[in-house]
Amino acid sequence: MDSITGNRVGNTTRQKGAEAISSLGEEISFLLSRWNGLQMAVQNQWGGHDSLQKSHQLATDISSWFSQSKARPLCVEDLENLLHESMLFSFNTEIEDGSIEEVAEQLMIMHEDYRMEIISHLKGTQH
Repeated sequence: MDSITGNRVGNTTRQKGAEAISSLGEEISFLLSRWNGLQMAVQNQWGGHDSLQKSHQLATDISSWFSQSKARPLCVEDLENLLHESMLFSFNTEIEDGSIEEVAEQLMIMHEDYRMEIISHLKGTQH
């Protein structure tokens, strides 16, 4: 009976973790949809006819960056570089209005909030 209960808790924990990751991806997409520099690049197709897909790829790249960085501390400057390079190479756009730094900071806060939510949930299931 304990193994069944333990398995159920384990599955619930994994499910909650997956939901949080999915939710984080949605939040990243939402934040990027509100970034004027990126939206201008998409609307004006500065990245070509597939600019919208490139913006979706950026959201995916950011989610991957967060998930792959578990082995090392996150550095906001690295995220800023990712955003800058994506805007430059994918959209042929140089953003100099400070919004890259602002978006990177918001993304870092968002990621930390989700990380703390998962940790809190895990602690709650260890009773």
